[in-house]
Amino acid sequence: MSDTIEKDILRGGQFLVKETKCEDVFTLEDLDEEQKMMRESTKEFVDRELWAHWERFEKKDYAYTEECMKKAGELGLLSVAVPESYGGMGMGFVSTMLVCDYISGATGSFSTAFGAHTGIGTMPITLYGTEEQKQKYVPKLATGEWFGAYCLTEPGAGSDANSGKTKAVLSEDGTYYSISGQKMWISNAGFCNMFIVFARIEDDKNITGFIVENDPENGISLGDEEKKLGIHSSSTRQVFFNETKVPVENMLSERGNGFKIAMNALNIGRIKLAAACLEAQRRIVNEATKYANERIQFKTPIMNFGAIKAKIADMATNAYVDEAACYRAAKNIEDRIAIREASGNSHQEAELKGVEEYAIECSILKVAVSEHVQHTTDEGIQVFGGMGFSADTPMESAWRDARISRIYEGTNEINRMLSVGMLVKKAMKGHVDLLGPATAVGEELMGIPSFETPDFSELFAEEKDLVARLKKVFLMVAGSAVQKFGPDLEKHQMLLMAASDILIQVYMAESAILRTEKNAKRFGEDSQAAQIAMSKLYLYRAVDIIQQKAKEGIVSFAEGDEQRMMLMGLKRFTKYTNQPNVVALRTQIADKVAADNGYTFD
Repeated sequence: MSDTIEKDILRGGQFLVKETKCEDVFTLEDLDEEQKMMRESTKEFVDRELWAHWERFEKKDYAYTEECMKKAGELGLLSVAVPESYGGMGMGFVSTMLVCDYISGATGSFSTAFGAHTGIGTMPITLYGTEEQKQKYVPKLATGEWFGAYCLTEPGAGSDANSGKTKAVLSEDGTYYSISGQKMWISNAGFCNMFIVFARIEDDKNITGFIVENDPENGISLGDEEKKLGIHSSSTRQVFFNETKVPVENMLSERGNGFKIAMNALNIGRIKLAAACLEAQRRIVNEATKYANERIQFKTPIMNFGAIKAKIADMATNAYVDEAACYRAAKNIEDRIAIREASGNSHQEAELKGVEEYAIECSILKVAVSEHVQHTTDEGIQVFGGMGFSADTPMESAWRDARISRIYEGTNEINRMLSVGMLVKKAMKGHVDLLGPATAVGEELMGIPSFETPDFSELFAEEKDLVARLKKVFLMVAGSAVQKFGPDLEKHQMLLMAASDILIQVYMAESAILRTEKNAKRFGEDSQAAQIAMSKLYLYRAVDIIQQKAKEGIVSFAEGDEQRMMLMGLKRFTKYTNQPNVVALRTQIADKVAADNGYTFD
């Protein structure tokens, strides 16, 4: 732990303005023996109980989802993030990410139930509850004796979560609150024992959280199961509260603190959602590869065709990059929690502040990985051809299940704007120095560019130089936009969306390069040939996206000489000295995946 504390850990968002050394990132290859055992036991459970019965989840077998949740509880898989003092395993943030990752790949129905229970159903109590509340409820939730659900969304309050109309009225004797209102899209509603409910007291500016036991005799009723595009066996219902009595001691945290609870729960939920999209990608790559190796057309396996190789290579690359970025951020959060605990913070405070510190990265990951899993499932169907469109193969259900991940935990549009908005706010508070680097980029644009050819002989020398310049693109675009619009920038959503895509691509591409560089140094470059190819391929694609989004922003808010200068800067900052051979990279990656008959990079 002392090494962790002494290490200069970058604060959230600082990846943009400070160099990260590969030795300072955590990768899946750094898992210790206990974590590897936890991963294997989780995979065994998934293969035995979920993957082998994936069709049951498609037939809306809600009872089977509940049965699997109980089995997960018996194995301790619901308790990894719960402190030992409340019957949990008390494992670190990386380990909780690991379980969330590997338990979520077989079916979106189960992963939704798991995420809703262990995350927003349990976590608000462990992080905000009183000692009495934690002792009363958390041990039951940790074992699966009880299941939790989270009641925030209402018909008129979705992304604008603080606008909910559900009311909480204090009784005349001051002993209980009477809650009345309607909640919708409530995961686990059909079998939960307890709700975290958000309601407004009088005309308070912010909502308040309450722990409400599920008792039909106490004014609680449920709507029918929702008919959904995907996650068919995830119980999703409306919940109606009609003067439901809740003891005053069941208020969660303080009056008016509900919005803060909801937002912090979403921060953790976002990075956990990204983790929950990883194993799905691996399994889809595995299934698509096996099919492509076995499917014969024109007297040859379709895996031998370049069109299929391109798809497999892109799918595997996304999975590899997403792993790199997710576990990089998870370890940053774990280290920040450790530092805060060492300085005297309680576990609750340390975890809250640790995750909040990396809220920008959490939003980045939520967007990037949820969009990658959708693309991967879509390409999985395409590899399978007509069979992929059939409900008799798991590709069709995977595609439908993936779609919700772009809506959960705040839509991707909200998260895009949040990532840039939070970064600007951090800069204004002095937590991240954006002004200095942005000013330096402006001066560089006015100066004469160097025409020297750098020494790019070392592995990733050119790629790392390019990533550093891609960061300048963000600083150039976002810096100019802030200068032009000031506090009104948040009203210019299309510009924020374009800037966020630059930010996202920088973080994801850099994470992959750092992971591969670290592993090449310790395992040898030869052992990382495909991983090197994936890192280079992703960066190439990232450059294309950044060029497009930066140009879109520049031509939309800059004019005349300023526009011409920024477009010239964009060209300079995104220029390769040595363009990669994209076809060769994709072929190398696909051949490795084909030879292994699946994804073997985790």
